[in-house]
Amino acid sequence: MVDVLNQTTYVLDPLSIDELTEAVRILREDGIGKDRYLFTQVELAEPPKAAVLAVENGSSAGLPRVAKAVIIDRVEHRSDEYFVSLDEGTVIDRKRIETGQPTFTMPEIFSIESVLRDDPRFQAAMARRGVTDMSLIWVDPWSTGDYGDETEYAGRRYVRGLVWVMDGAGDDNGYAHPVENLAVLFDLNTQEILRIDDFDPVVPVPQKRGNYRPEDVGELRTDLRPLDITQPEGASFEVDGSLVTWQNWRLRVAFSPREGLVLRTVGWDDGQRVRSILYRGALSEMVVPYGDPALIHARKNTFDVGELNLGALANSLTLGCDCLGEIYYFDAALVDAHGDPYVLKNAICMHEEDFGVLWRHFNWRTGKTEIRRSRRLVVSSFSTIGNYDYGFFWYFYQDGNIECEVKLTGILSTGAIEPGQTPVHGQLLNETGLYGPIHQHFFNFRLDLDIDGLTNSIIEEHGEADPPGPGNPVRSAFRNVKTVLKTEHEAQQLVDPLRGRTWKVINPDVTNGIGEPVGYRLVPSGNVGSFSGADSSIARRATFITKHLWVTPQTDGEIFAAGDYPNQHPGGGGLPAYTAQNRSIEDTDIVVWYTLGSHHQPRPEDWPVMPVAYARFMLMPSGFFDQNPALDLPEPVAHKNGHHCCS
Repeated sequence: MVDVLNQTTYVLDPLSIDELTEAVRILREDGIGKDRYLFTQVELAEPPKAAVLAVENGSSAGLPRVAKAVIIDRVEHRSDEYFVSLDEGTVIDRKRIETGQPTFTMPEIFSIESVLRDDPRFQAAMARRGVTDMSLIWVDPWSTGDYGDETEYAGRRYVRGLVWVMDGAGDDNGYAHPVENLAVLFDLNTQEILRIDDFDPVVPVPQKRGNYRPEDVGELRTDLRPLDITQPEGASFEVDGSLVTWQNWRLRVAFSPREGLVLRTVGWDDGQRVRSILYRGALSEMVVPYGDPALIHARKNTFDVGELNLGALANSLTLGCDCLGEIYYFDAALVDAHGDPYVLKNAICMHEEDFGVLWRHFNWRTGKTEIRRSRRLVVSSFSTIGNYDYGFFWYFYQDGNIECEVKLTGILSTGAIEPGQTPVHGQLLNETGLYGPIHQHFFNFRLDLDIDGLTNSIIEEHGEADPPGPGNPVRSAFRNVKTVLKTEHEAQQLVDPLRGRTWKVINPDVTNGIGEPVGYRLVPSGNVGSFSGADSSIARRATFITKHLWVTPQTDGEIFAAGDYPNQHPGGGGLPAYTAQNRSIEDTDIVVWYTLGSHHQPRPEDWPVMPVAYARFMLMPSGFFDQNPALDLPEPVAHKNGHHCCS
């Protein structure tokens, strides 16, 4: 387990507890008191990529450790970025956030509930629905977005509160009892209720419970026998600080309060050198737009990275539950909203797992079989964002593949209709009028690929049928068509599974054994398009969902697909701003941004807690190796008799 209490050893390691403590101390001396200010995050201000690579290539010059803090001033109603030199012990820069708002903090999220419970207007709205006990109220704050029709609140930091009710039990699932047609606008700085939207008709609050703990389920299955995963000699990976060595893989594991799990300097050791593949890979942004036009659901969308700090909402993972086998954990060092540092234990889980057959062939002439089993390294984390739980899993395979998988689970954000009606934009969940509105999840991953170096280009590939003629006598010929994408605008593309579209990042300066540029292929594995209109607020603010592929030249500071501060931002930030110049992306250091979509039409089986749904993509070597790189794996052993499977 990584001890984040110790000082860091690598230039890109996240700030340690000691460094966070020192950064906050310096800020306190600069006038950032506890009562007036809220911290949304304190993290490493990453050095320029060129400087990091210079250090890795043997430069004797060290890199300064600088902390970046985002702080809300609740008196002046402003927010600022502070940059703190840990080497010099001073604040070296301060920048005001002019457009948008920082992510929400936990005290702000909890504050709306206590204020609302004491408000006579809110009490009257709940009384219309037969609810008088305010201790049973749940209020989930949702970001307000920017729809251009609430200009009277310009400059305020506010949220839209949606309401649920518990049925009296302390651990009751309040999402079983949504309050329809009621929403509250709440100023987080002034703790003021700006507006209560109490719409007609008054829809009865669904009463049927939706609890899912063992005592609520009834008789549990008794025919499930133990399944033990053991590695008597320990795991095959080695860890040195943030550096992980496994098979031929070399990578660093990091954590960000905004992005969560971050992978750095991923490469393949061929015995002579470590060949670079991925300088930095992480979730850049995600958004969940709802498709129900009902009064309180139409504006339900949230940027879980840029509005809610997905990383800071990560879970502490549990052996035997979240992770199974011989586990190694990485802790995360964070600060809370008051600037107090703390350690999130077991924020990242790493282990090996069997993944079935990697390659095999039965020679029917000789009767002999050669088979090798696949083992993969798993690096994962989970974050809970209100009702939803998201797992982010990176898999590293022995044949050079890298897979990214999102696991979606948790509880539906529910609504209510009159009993006996059928929702058009959702799925009825029980007979009391409870329903799940239709919605989508979009995840954008920023992949700073360095395939055998920095000089990279990207090629679009797809299949095409040959035209009929003498060269295609039986009309069955087809080929792979390759097109170099030369500019940022050319690279804005959609998936096309019917033509097998993939994208290949190559290094034209490095060739493989057959004289072709080495490369890695981005392979989609299920995706969906956005149904939001081109002129909609969500399309303006989350433009990244309109294309599955974006490519930019690597530029320090261009990190987030929807911009630095999408909260209450009118739109146009992030990728549309980055790509506005239509820069060249040929033979240069490029960043691939991949948007992964999941379409969720709820079903009864998703209630009261949904089984995991999956969304994924693959980074696959394509000419990076001269042949199958997993030929050298040993034969598997049948453990019961100790014989090799291929003998």
